[in-house]
Amino acid sequence: MSTTITSIEGNRQKLDGGAMFGNAPRAVWERWIAPDEAGRIPLACRCLLIEFDGKKLLCETGIGAFFEPKMAQRFGVQTPERHLLLENLEAHGHTPESIDYVILSHLHFDHAGGLLPSYSEKSAGHTDLVFPKATFLVGEEAWQRALHPHSRDKASFIPELTDLLARSGRLLRIPKDPLPKDLVGRVEFITTAGHTPGQMHTLFTGDGGGKVFFCGDLIPGRPWVHIPITMGYDRFPEQLIDEKTQVYSRAVAEDWILFFTHDPDASGSHVQKSEGGKYEPTQVQTSFERFAL
Repeated sequence: MSTTITSIEGNRQKLDGGAMFGNAPRAVWERWIAPDEAGRIPLACRCLLIEFDGKKLLCETGIGAFFEPKMAQRFGVQTPERHLLLENLEAHGHTPESIDYVILSHLHFDHAGGLLPSYSEKSAGHTDLVFPKATFLVGEEAWQRALHPHSRDKASFIPELTDLLARSGRLLRIPKDPLPKDLVGRVEFITTAGHTPGQMHTLFTGDGGGKVFFCGDLIPGRPWVHIPITMGYDRFPEQLIDEKTQVYSRAVAEDWILFFTHDPDASGSHVQKSEGGKYEPTQVQTSFERFAL
């Protein structure tokens, strides 16, 4: 059975365009993604489903629908009363019980909130994580950041989530805990710190030798492929730029697919270096549907 990848959309969100594009002027970034009347831009919270050797691995869970109505409105959560990740997994023929692994690049709410039931379900007393059989993988450094956040990013974490993960008995903290045997030789983790300490990016190798790289918040989408473009949310923008450059050196040479979690219109692309020395997305894919890797 060949390895396949599928892009699964969760609830979308809206965030301030200026914050998402750091020191890039609005006259530049609004040509890439048009803002609404409040200056917010639409952002996907897209997850990557990898099927291999009879296993199902999900990279991240998006923002989910756990926010109370006031907070959901603040962050522009799409259809906040419904858990769209679970609905879209079901539309693709998958149930929460069928997911074997969930890899979390970091624990910011828009990347891990989908682990929680919806706000209405929580209000009715349902508090269990929504993937009841999955093993959860998170980087040890990202885990520690969630436990002990800096005041600058404390609001980006979900207070109860670390406790729920720890009590699940199904949490692996990498590299403190060993990688499961069926992921050895398949998964390589590349860690960056420019956005947040210990962001753990999944690089997965398929049966055909193809590689897909889960970009997370290192490269949220096509506009951020450009080396100088960073976010105001990034911890160390200059370090992030260096980390992107290092990733591209391999991505070009090994012809990786870059998977974008936040691009509103594209699920992924390859990357190439132009004659002028700029890195640019190429072979852009709007979505992946059991794409052979």
